[in-house]
Amino acid sequence: MTFKELNIIPPILKALSKENYTSPTPIQEQSIPAVLAGRDLLGCAQTGTGKTAAFAVPIIQLLNEQKTVPNTGRRIRSLILTPTRELAIQISDNIKAYSQYTDLRCTAIVGGVSQKAQERALNQGADILIATPGRLIDLMNQKRIDLQYVKILVLDEADRMLDMGFIHDVKRIITKMPSKKQTLFFSATMPPEITKMVKSLLVNPVKVEITPVSSTADRIQQSIYLLENGNKQNQLNHLLQDKSIASALVFTRTKRGADRVTRDLAKVNISAQAIHGNKSQNDRQNALNNFKSGVTRVLVATDIAARGIDIDELSHVINFNLPNIPETYVHRIGRTGRAGLSGTAISFCEMEELPFLKDIEKLIGKTIPEVKDHPYPMKRIVQPFKTEPASKSTSKPEQRKPKPKANPARKPKSEWFAKGNKTSKTSR
Repeated sequence: MTFKELNIIPPILKALSKENYTSPTPIQEQSIPAVLAGRDLLGCAQTGTGKTAAFAVPIIQLLNEQKTVPNTGRRIRSLILTPTRELAIQISDNIKAYSQYTDLRCTAIVGGVSQKAQERALNQGADILIATPGRLIDLMNQKRIDLQYVKILVLDEADRMLDMGFIHDVKRIITKMPSKKQTLFFSATMPPEITKMVKSLLVNPVKVEITPVSSTADRIQQSIYLLENGNKQNQLNHLLQDKSIASALVFTRTKRGADRVTRDLAKVNISAQAIHGNKSQNDRQNALNNFKSGVTRVLVATDIAARGIDIDELSHVINFNLPNIPETYVHRIGRTGRAGLSGTAISFCEMEELPFLKDIEKLIGKTIPEVKDHPYPMKRIVQPFKTEPASKSTSKPEQRKPKPKANPARKPKSEWFAKGNKTSKTSR
């Protein structure tokens, strides 16, 4: 199958060829014809399956073929909502690449940066708007964005928007759009709230499901280090002494944890930068660019910030903290082993994380191989050795008499009693 066989127009084919796209991925092959036919779409796909092009390419083609009303300027005809700044910028870059030989214009609006440049871009007009919900709501409240002409809505990474608390914002945004529109909905998982939303938004959708969330790519070599408490940083420092680890994306559970790991790596002369929600957009983009270019060897990230990190030649993913949601493990390690390359996923596990490991192995249907030869092994819990008594006696064991309960000391009724001047009843 080729993109030409999907009836893609020549300007887009030329752009795809320039970007070295040779043949469509399974989700692109199944999604593009449905979107071009004007159908609503429900895409269940995890990261790395090529879903951005699956919705971006047909949207560009549909908008390019639609006639615009003369002398009305550019109106927002497609809105793409996504949970994170990095993912919004990545989608914007991809759409600009795919549409470079058309007259369409797209822009991204995200939080964490000044809105002045975004205001100027909106004033110039945009056919396709990529946005994070928070900043979009801000600009809508300022009357700087009009969504009444939107014909195609995309909700990308819907499950992550739910995790981040954006669902109410998304519902509010949707009320500002025409009720009659084409809706494309993408989510890696389908929790009940997302399922309910799908039923309310989509009309007779085409369902495309690629790579079940429980599966991990065979080309990813997985391993687990069972560590004694407090030795994760020591193990990470030891591991990264291996120069063959060209690039590593390290996942931590918290923002503070990401900063701490980064500082500790710097102490042993390992170049690392952190990326998380408390960083400014410029800092996050700088860290990501340095990592992609090889200036920084290690990128330390939280799960939410890592959405939108798309690096084909990432050699290693390291789970500094095991996730408590097993599907998250699959998403994390899916960052490596992309574009037909092999990858390595290494996880650290302390005693309290053993239940998380059990849940992950149950989900993926396999046991993650344990690395046993390392300097910080977990001390296994040894059950006490039970011995039988030398001889069994038929007599009942001697029962100890319970100790009599001491009467609580009574408070003296008067100072005279308190001084120890007691008299018996017979002396009165």
